[in-house]
Amino acid sequence: MDIDLATQTLRDLNATLHALLPDTNETLWAITNPKGAHAIAAGVDAPIDITVHGSSGYYCAGMNQQATIRVKGSTGPGVAENMMSGTVIIDGDASQYAGATGQGGLLVIKGNASSRCGISMKGIDIVVHGNIGHMSAFMAQSGNLVVLGDAGDALGDSLYEARLFVRGSVRSLGADCIEKPMRPEHLTLLADLLKRGEADAKAKPQDFKRYGSARQLYSFHPDNAY
Repeated sequence: MDIDLATQTLRDLNATLHALLPDTNETLWAITNPKGAHAIAAGVDAPIDITVHGSSGYYCAGMNQQATIRVKGSTGPGVAENMMSGTVIIDGDASQYAGATGQGGLLVIKGNASSRCGISMKGIDIVVHGNIGHMSAFMAQSGNLVVLGDAGDALGDSLYEARLFVRGSVRSLGADCIEKPMRPEHLTLLADLLKRGEADAKAKPQDFKRYGSARQLYSFHPDNAY
């Protein structure tokens, strides 16, 4: 089904998508003339395919469940925020806090991601083909963040048990984030994420470094008392 946001309101579009039943046969959707509108295809909970032909504003594909959503452009802050399942693919760049608090599913960003990518992630997998900005994976609890480019300052600050894989340089690590060895199971995991994340075949798991929690912030220590 084709939806032209030049002639139909965003509210009507999202209401239509929210009304879809799990067994719907209306599985292919194309959205044209998004013109940076906010919350496009937010709150979808159906096994459908949506293609947004252009760039979006805030919270595109937020709270996604089951759907595969591809944006043929760039996105504003909070893309795939609190995502539960499904797949979100951004062909361009993503602004701040992409995939924030995501609890499941796969977010792929084929360009660069700005600051706080994957902040407080809780099980989501994120694959960024370009670079990520500062404070990414801040307080990330679980899931995987894969970066084919470089990472900015304070990567993984106050990290819990999420796994971070970076191929390029890291400007600095945040509190309690350290480099960790790449074991065979991590190479296998990373190979699968790169494939599902539509990464270039030249991206090899052995070219990445793994970062994780030093687990020094889990318990009270008198030196940390104010």
